[in-house]
Amino acid sequence: MNDTLKKSKQRNWTESKAHSSWQIFKIMAEFVDGFEALAKIGPCISIFGSARTHPGNKYYDLTVDIAKRLSEEGFGIITGGGPGVMEAANKGAQLGGGKSVGLNIDLPFEQQANDFIDKEKSLNFDYFFVRKVMFTKYSQGFIMMPGGFGTMDEFFEVATLIQTGKMLSVPLILVGKEYWGGLISWIKEVMHEKENNISAGDLELLKLADTPSEVTEHLLSFYSKHALQPNF
Repeated sequence: MNDTLKKSKQRNWTESKAHSSWQIFKIMAEFVDGFEALAKIGPCISIFGSARTHPGNKYYDLTVDIAKRLSEEGFGIITGGGPGVMEAANKGAQLGGGKSVGLNIDLPFEQQANDFIDKEKSLNFDYFFVRKVMFTKYSQGFIMMPGGFGTMDEFFEVATLIQTGKMLSVPLILVGKEYWGGLISWIKEVMHEKENNISAGDLELLKLADTPSEVTEHLLSFYSKHALQPNF
């Protein structure tokens, strides 16, 4: 490696370290803004699902109905703030007269805040991990509509936090037995029974539902026995 290249690499490394140090303050600011905003909102349910689910799709309409029903029961609705299932959930929250929260993430494509978020409850994040903390700390239940990699990531993140005791046990409901049934069967038959990589108790975390009534029943039944509070 010649001297010019060595100096260039060293300079780039030094500049990167300096940038990382200042980045800490930006991360802290996102945490502070999120904590201050969400701590005031009260009991909420997070609804996850695909950004590619369009109006007219059965899961879009089902999401609207579920969010509306939960809002009528007094829960606020938190979403990732974008299109698709997120938009449907925020729309349902407004139709039900509930609080409609959007935790938007800055991405180079596709993501922008939908029109159904309460203006004072729209938050923007640069960092996925900060955004995830906001979801997991302030949501009293998680509803997984059909989605892709992002939805799977959020699903297993929450399941892992509950399994390891890093957050309180709260309802984790997968909506759409046709969509999720194969995954749940694999988790039960392969992950649990064949490989013994999870316990029988871990399976109890997961609830399947197809209708707004089933979702609402799971949540209300759980909170007839548990207090509503932040998860950690």
